[in-house]
Amino acid sequence: AGHSITTIEGLEKDNKLHPVQEAFVKEQAAQCGFCTNGLVMCAVSLLKINPDPDDQEIRDGLQRCLCRCGTQSRAIRAIKRVIG
Repeated sequence: AGHSITTIEGLEKDNKLHPVQEAFVKEQAAQCGFCTNGLVMCAVSLLKINPDPDDQEIRDGLQRCLCRCGTQSRAIRAIKRVIG
């Protein structure tokens, strides 16, 4: 009781993408499509816990979602875009 699960579909509000999703689009951080949802959700989770992560904290936060497509650097740029 008292727990909730947010899926990638649950990030959209009022027909607008979540800022992390928008940044992923702008940075072209979706290569293979298999890892994108996981990377976005890891990024959203990271930013909830730490709204201003440094480079190492971003890499650590995405560690669970490594993919062979090599989009990790673009995902990092997308997160940096969100935090400004």
